[in-house]
Amino acid sequence: MTATWPDNRPWRSEPVPWKRWGDDLDAQSVQQMENACLLPVSLAGALMPDAHVGYGLPIGGVLATENAVIPYAVGVDIACRVKLTVLDMPVESLATGQKRLVDAINRETKFGVGSNWGKRPREHEVVGADWSVSPVTAEMREKAIAQLGTSGSGNHFVEFGELTLARDDLGLKAGTYLALLSHSGSRGVGAAVASHYSKLAMRMHPELPSELKRLAWLDLDTDAGREYWAAMELMGEYASANHAVIHREILRHLGATALAQVENHHNFAWKETHTLPDGSRREVVVHRKGATPASKGALGVIPGSMAAPGYIVRGKGSEASLQSCAHGAGRVMSRTAAKRKLHWLDVHAQLKKRGVKLLSAGIDEAPDVYKNIDTVMASQSDLVETVARFDPRIVKMAPAGEKAED
Repeated sequence: MTATWPDNRPWRSEPVPWKRWGDDLDAQSVQQMENACLLPVSLAGALMPDAHVGYGLPIGGVLATENAVIPYAVGVDIACRVKLTVLDMPVESLATGQKRLVDAINRETKFGVGSNWGKRPREHEVVGADWSVSPVTAEMREKAIAQLGTSGSGNHFVEFGELTLARDDLGLKAGTYLALLSHSGSRGVGAAVASHYSKLAMRMHPELPSELKRLAWLDLDTDAGREYWAAMELMGEYASANHAVIHREILRHLGATALAQVENHHNFAWKETHTLPDGSRREVVVHRKGATPASKGALGVIPGSMAAPGYIVRGKGSEASLQSCAHGAGRVMSRTAAKRKLHWLDVHAQLKKRGVKLLSAGIDEAPDVYKNIDTVMASQSDLVETVARFDPRIVKMAPAGEKAED
């Protein structure tokens, strides 16, 4: 390529170095990663084994940039996150006390586009944060407060399951435990922040060709870049608060205590110091869009599907992956295809075989829309080690017919 950017930074003739994990990555995801690595602000990249097509950067894409943030490389659901809590209740409660667990989920969580707690919002210190960092967050503060402790739609869930710890770790003895796992992000306010700043970035870079326009960036030494960064970090606090509230209220309902907790974002950007492929060591902006931080010793959670296990992992600090790993099993079927091809009779048979009670979900989240999680885990054995296994037993997602937000 011979094009030149208006500010005289060359459009790279070759992509910056990037590495992929997994053997069954679709061609579109690979091409999206290749495109991202052609940007003049890009320094290095990585593609995780759960990768599938996204907006701009693929889901499972990791991209290091120089002094720039790409809103679409953070993701539409900013700070989408998972949290796992180990409870001090016997694991046998999954069978003998199932009604009580189901009641706790049904009463203390809400799902669906626009879901909120109305005039009785949940309490959390994030309410007192500075919401004036962006006009978007300032305008949507009241809506965000009403939605605090809700989970939206798409692939978001709250579930109880059995955690198996093969050896002493997490401050716990080896054994099986009752655990609560949730997956959701920054709700309507996060989507509004993503939409506003993605459009702003694209307006600031009209020179980008159609295949790169959703990779438009904001320089961090500009007012727009600083404003987005502050809004993104607030959305990180808010998403964390969402999970904290859900877990707090469910445990309160059950009269239970947390024995251990593990959580992480997987749609975010961080300022980190890395050794790059050219041998230099410097501070960069690392975008992880559907990817889990995996610095040496860092704990993370990688869910499977409603009928497949998830895993608590500990990072190995691989610089080749920019200290990242997969965030889940990864889709192999679109939502449209799932609604056309799959049938609830077959799904319920799968769930019964795995001992899973499904409270609600759309068929576009059925187990068959995802890759085999154990294949994904085997593909990244150089990135993380497995600490524990989580098997879902009671699962709640947005009911069928809800528009996906992810």
